[in-house]
Amino acid sequence: MFQTFDTPADPSKGAARIALLRAELVRLGLAGFICPRADEYQGEYVPASAERLLWLTGFSGSAGTAVVLAAEAAIFVDGRYTLQVRSEVDTSVLEPVSIDETPVYDWLKVRLKAGDRLGYDPALHTMASVKRLSEAVRAAGGTLVPVAHNPIDAVWADRPAPPTGRVSLQPIDYAGEAAADKLARIAKAIGVAKAAAAVLTQPDSIAWAFNIRGSDVPHTPLPLSHAILTAEGRPSLFIDGRKLGNAERATLEELADVREPAELGSALDRLGVAGGGVMVDPAWVSAAIASRLTASGARLIEADDPCRLPKAIKNAAEIAGSRAAHLRDGVALARFLAWVDTEALIGGVDEIAACEALERFRSETGERLDGERGRLLDVSFDTISGAGPNGAIVHYHSSRATNRPLDRDSLFLVDSGAQYRDGTTDVTRTIAIGTPSAEMRDRFTRVLKGMIAIAAARFPAGTTGHQLDVLARMSLWSAGLDYMHGTGHGIGSYLSVHEGPQNISKRASVALEPGMIISDEPGYYKTGHWGIRIENLVLVTPPEPIEGGDRPMLGFETLTLAPIDRRLIETKLLTRAELDWIDAYHARVDAALAPHLNEAERHWLKAATAPL
Repeated sequence: MFQTFDTPADPSKGAARIALLRAELVRLGLAGFICPRADEYQGEYVPASAERLLWLTGFSGSAGTAVVLAAEAAIFVDGRYTLQVRSEVDTSVLEPVSIDETPVYDWLKVRLKAGDRLGYDPALHTMASVKRLSEAVRAAGGTLVPVAHNPIDAVWADRPAPPTGRVSLQPIDYAGEAAADKLARIAKAIGVAKAAAAVLTQPDSIAWAFNIRGSDVPHTPLPLSHAILTAEGRPSLFIDGRKLGNAERATLEELADVREPAELGSALDRLGVAGGGVMVDPAWVSAAIASRLTASGARLIEADDPCRLPKAIKNAAEIAGSRAAHLRDGVALARFLAWVDTEALIGGVDEIAACEALERFRSETGERLDGERGRLLDVSFDTISGAGPNGAIVHYHSSRATNRPLDRDSLFLVDSGAQYRDGTTDVTRTIAIGTPSAEMRDRFTRVLKGMIAIAAARFPAGTTGHQLDVLARMSLWSAGLDYMHGTGHGIGSYLSVHEGPQNISKRASVALEPGMIISDEPGYYKTGHWGIRIENLVLVTPPEPIEGGDRPMLGFETLTLAPIDRRLIETKLLTRAELDWIDAYHARVDAALAPHLNEAERHWLKAATAPL
């Protein structure tokens, strides 16, 4: 299994650990400390050695921030985690705060007193976040103080060692472009920006640029590392040498100077001494790196990470790999959904059993269809397997303590994904166990209408996800309903399951371009009862003319191949165009998957994809 069902959170330890931190803060002369859920690479997944927020508070979500002051403490989470956080932290010690309603900065302005010194670890905060923190602390009359050594590390007695996961080379058949050519492209972009160099701090950018993958963090094949790319001359890659085998080192040394992480500081100093402009992405580069560059005399050029957009626009080989990955993933999902329909009604299936079965189907199916190419290398995130009320927790993680059976006349939400060498998948289906209520069918169909509205959209070049987001919400809004998460996120190519810069949300600002892969996943959640989400991955397609139109329009190709539960569809809420879309999608799913299923599974699929 690539996932476990142990409970990492332990609210009972929060009070003692926060007391230890407070004692350390007194020793350092600090009035408080801010602890983000981040490491120095600012990734979604962090190694065990960097799980400071989890250790301190018990909160196991992928995003959050704690602020510990002498007399009070709070933990800030977004809309995905407002329910989860209350079950994982000691709320008598930590006040859960919705960051959507009260940002950390606003909270600090009210809580800090004149003269207070608030500590922070500059390696764990970005340039942009430190700027906003400084403004908030200054407005309260306090001082934001960088610490040389994280005070949590000082009291974390059994902190794990940093990871040394083995690096692998991503074959050109899957990467679609040689690393040398990618690096040359980026070097040209650095020169166009009038910079001498760019500092890369995101491991997924480095993995893409050098055609390597790693194994330092769960579920995302990242090699934790830094890199300096230059407009002229050789790049430098700063990575623990223990991660490299002979072949990997030889390949990388043809491309770059391979250095140990401890050498990064002196390399940053040399950039400053050289006097050229240095590109840094303020949304991702740590304040520690930015400060070191500035102190050495470097002229910072604030710009987007030069790898993010090229990485997001998939080439032909990456698109072909994604299609192949989704076909085998669809076969595994069909086998799983058929299994759920049979076993859940018999009884005895719970959330964990469903997780285990789905991972087993993916593992068996991938190798059977495509051999080594199809081998399941990991899940792309911990499966969200939510029965009944647990399905209403957006980022729920089933544990031995919370595990629920799939009860009759309820809903089961399963959001899962896989990592294959040729592609990353992410798919959500909501399944009726027994007979769904009229309310369930109504809400499900409104979510489905939103998903179809995105999938069928045509839009001009320059359109952002912000402009499309409303399409997914209109049917819900018309009934006085909504959901608190984004509608879609970018997807990597055997990389991050959540990849920028593209997304579909109320705040999305990046134009969608052909070759981008993005999720389409509206939802609805009835707290304490059930949750609904339907998710397909879609590929942005090149502009094509529309008959009678004045200009060509981009669109989406749906990559995910999995039945949508017909039992939950209220057809009277659908337009003829929406009915036609569902029938056409199901016909495509049946044609693609049926040849790879046994007779019983084909029979199930035929019924599950029958025309409405």
